[in-house]
Amino acid sequence: MNPLRWSFRVSYLVGFLVCVGLLSFALYAEHWLHMIPCPLCIFQRIAFMVMAVFFLAGAIHGPTSGGRWVYAAGVFVGAVGGMATAARHLWLQSLPADQVPMCGPDLGYMMDAFPFAKMLKMVFTGSGECAKLEPILGVPMPAWTLVWYVLLLALAVRAAAGRKA
Repeated sequence: MNPLRWSFRVSYLVGFLVCVGLLSFALYAEHWLHMIPCPLCIFQRIAFMVMAVFFLAGAIHGPTSGGRWVYAAGVFVGAVGGMATAARHLWLQSLPADQVPMCGPDLGYMMDAFPFAKMLKMVFTGSGECAKLEPILGVPMPAWTLVWYVLLLALAVRAAAGRKA
C-alpha cells in the first residue's frame, strides 16, 4: 500500500494509532523512566487525546468530502493547542537558570483550588518544574511533541483533501 494513496479512513486510523502510541510512550516515560509530567506536559497529552478522538471518529465514520473537514478541524484544534503548549514549554526550558519561574503547585491542586481561567493562566505563566530538561535521544520531550503535532496535522489535512473514501 503506497502511503501517498491511503484512503481517508486508513489515514485517520494511522493518525489515531500514532496518537495512542505517543500517549503510551508518555505513560512509559512517566512510570518506568520516572519522568514526572509538569502541567504543560499534561496539557500536551490532552491535545493528543483530542486529536486521537477526532482521528478515530473520522476513521469510523469515513465521511464524504465535505464532512471530512469537520474531523480535520477537530484535529487542527488539538494540534494548534498542542503546538502552542509545546512552544511555551520549549521557551521555558530555554530560559537561563536565574530567570526560571518558581515552582508552583501541581495541576491537581490548581484545578481543585482555582477557577478554570485562573488555573490556565497559572499553568501557562509557567513554573520551575516545566523548565526541567529531560531529553529523549538528546531532544527535549516538548520538541518531539511539536514535531508530531505538525506531522499529524499534515496527515489530517492531506487525508481530508484527498478523493478516496
